[in-house]
Amino acid sequence: MNLLIFEYITGGGFNRQEIPASLAKEGGLMLSALLENFSAMPEINITLMLDYRFLPSFSDSKINIATLTPDHNVHEEFFCYCRTNDAVWPVAPEFDGILQNLCRQVTDAGKLLLTSPASAVAATADKFTTWQALSRLQIPTAATRLFQDCRYLPGEWIIKPIDGAGSSQTYLIFNQTDFSVAVSSISDFSRYIIQPHLEGEKTSLSCLFKQGEAWVISANLQEFSIHGNQYRLDGCRVNHQPPKPVHVALANQVAQAFPDLWGYAGIDLIDTPEKTWVLEINPRLTTSFAGIDAALGINVAREVLALRENTPKFNPLRNQPIDINLKHES
Repeated sequence: MNLLIFEYITGGGFNRQEIPASLAKEGGLMLSALLENFSAMPEINITLMLDYRFLPSFSDSKINIATLTPDHNVHEEFFCYCRTNDAVWPVAPEFDGILQNLCRQVTDAGKLLLTSPASAVAATADKFTTWQALSRLQIPTAATRLFQDCRYLPGEWIIKPIDGAGSSQTYLIFNQTDFSVAVSSISDFSRYIIQPHLEGEKTSLSCLFKQGEAWVISANLQEFSIHGNQYRLDGCRVNHQPPKPVHVALANQVAQAFPDLWGYAGIDLIDTPEKTWVLEINPRLTTSFAGIDAALGINVAREVLALRENTPKFNPLRNQPIDINLKHES
């Protein structure tokens, strides 16, 4: 199989601008882990789209490197490389329709997409429609309203971009002053949602999905700090604990709510003493993916390839927590 791998941050998505250090670190970790997974499969011939600034980090004689410079149009290059490969694994943020459009390009090129299709990305990228879909099935989730319909109410709140990835451009609201600061910082209210700020253990699930079913690979602990009333993801502990029955149940409920989800995807949860809440669904590789092989000895890429014909049967070779550090200088 000839496979194209395109991780948006390291692969040229920022080829005409400075790359934010935090995004580069996360993108590089996910890409390295994906390449390590596929390096165990000599039958796979890899073409890797790579921003020219990352060449020293990812030079490999076994990989066909397609270098992107500021002279390239990244989307045109992506479509060209799609047409010359059998399968494609895109990794990209959901905001601005980036991941959705990449997935659609793969399908338009008639190639095998090794991630969720554009329909699943569209359904889960929008946090308001995600809340609606989860609520219809009575899946516990934070009450969500469009920010443009809101005024300040007493209590603790969090304001997020409706299609944001990670904690970028989120605002914690503890009082009227915080609310006013957030309002002054947001240019387009229609692109934001507001939710109650739930306190609890921030857990993520690494899962495989197929035709309305889900299989939990690992339960991970997310580590955040607060800077200027904004969350910052500092890292995660992969395989923090064995998945609880409630985690497995929620993953399967999410699969039923979004039956188009396919392959690897992540679910963000808040575990409180009273209940476990679903916050977000990430229809792509997540940072936790970078630690799964070291934590459990599971080759997720191999499992995804096998998912086309079989249901997953994980055989962990080890069982240990792995810490991923994402802290960066301000």
